[in-house]
Amino acid sequence: EAEAEAEAQIDSELDAQAKYNKDTEHNNHNPIKPYHERSWKITIHTLGSTYTRQEQNEMRSKFSFLQFPGPVQMKHPDDEYLFIREVELDAMGGAVYPRHCKGEDGKTKKELIPENDARPPLACYFGRVLGNGTLGRNWRGSNRLFRYSLKKRTYLGPTSMDSELSLIMTNLAKVQKGSFAFDPFVGTGSILLTAALRGAQTFGTDIDLRVLRGRNPNENIVSNFQQYGLPPPELVRSDNSIYHRHFRKHLPLFDAIVTDPPYGIRAGARKSGSRRGDGEVRPVLEEYRYDHVAQTRPYAVSDVMADLLNVAAMTLVMGGRLTYVIPSMLDFNEEEDLPRHDCLKVVSVCYQPLQTELGRRTVTMEKVKEYDDRKRDEYLEGTWVNGPQSAEKVANIRERLIEAAKKKPGYEEKAAWRKQKRKETKEAKKRAKLEGADQGVNSKSPNSNDDSERG
Repeated sequence: EAEAEAEAQIDSELDAQAKYNKDTEHNNHNPIKPYHERSWKITIHTLGSTYTRQEQNEMRSKFSFLQFPGPVQMKHPDDEYLFIREVELDAMGGAVYPRHCKGEDGKTKKELIPENDARPPLACYFGRVLGNGTLGRNWRGSNRLFRYSLKKRTYLGPTSMDSELSLIMTNLAKVQKGSFAFDPFVGTGSILLTAALRGAQTFGTDIDLRVLRGRNPNENIVSNFQQYGLPPPELVRSDNSIYHRHFRKHLPLFDAIVTDPPYGIRAGARKSGSRRGDGEVRPVLEEYRYDHVAQTRPYAVSDVMADLLNVAAMTLVMGGRLTYVIPSMLDFNEEEDLPRHDCLKVVSVCYQPLQTELGRRTVTMEKVKEYDDRKRDEYLEGTWVNGPQSAEKVANIRERLIEAAKKKPGYEEKAAWRKQKRKETKEAKKRAKLEGADQGVNSKSPNSNDDSERG
């Protein structure tokens, strides 16, 4: 019965794909095969453990009862099935109970640890890979992922989000064709570009007018969208801390909010206001308003997250999703330190270790309750379960990393070497600039003499 259901499901997908190919003249050179002729393979993923090829084949043999009718093909099959064996992992992504012990150098593996090998897995998963190249959804195949790499884009900034992580984030937020996606810290628009690739209408805001305008008419957010033939996003210079003063807030608007908030590692957060203690803001004359860059002041990370969640609760449609990235160090506790909101529930938290001390979590939340504007202050105050203590764990990450690095042996020597390299690089650029200026003067001097003679 299960086999019949699986075959019916695949046949249904193949019929839909064939209709799509016929309507769009897509992939007609490679017609869709019927189910009984489709090649297949089973891929084994053993997270946190290593198994030999023979051991993996033994795992595959346990699925022989499925009796797939088509031929086995390990390279580029029509259908790929995936078996995942999950074990308990530590904060760095390694097995808590490793299957093998390591050598004295910490790298080479030695003998099997029988008691750890005998431990049952946390879970086993088996399913069909939907990102199959034949179905036109394989981002890794045909260099599609490389095509959208940051290296290929005309406009970049120091905080541009990696294209692969952007794809994951928009997938977690359920961005699809016809969705209305919003990024309140849009920067160079890398997340919105991925949302547009999925067929969404995109809208972004940022407080920095310069990053929204770009370097020139050919290097800006819109030029990135034009590069891939995508409709340009709607961009507005605004401050997320006072969203309710910029936009109407009486009706939910967005299907998904996907963003990478500023935490001060590469770029510090800013919000509107005077840096002077009195808070006074001088009026801007009418003739200066077009090119005027408004005053901003530091924006505490605790307030960044409180405002982000509040705006999401206020503007998402019911069931809409917020997906964001939050950096953290080893002392971060997901149960106690993640920001919360009464109108949003946590759907998933995906951890990615970056360094020994640093990692980042991709958090997805879903709107489950209507927003009550009368409780705005209550919502904001309840963002951090442990108050300032939790907020502090995602603030000042850069300073905390430097302090951790200083405790490692050889830090002073490495710091001095890096400082010397920066100095040499700076001097080399300065010499190259002067040499270029001198060549420019020399190339112009004959013309200037001719002009003086004619004078």
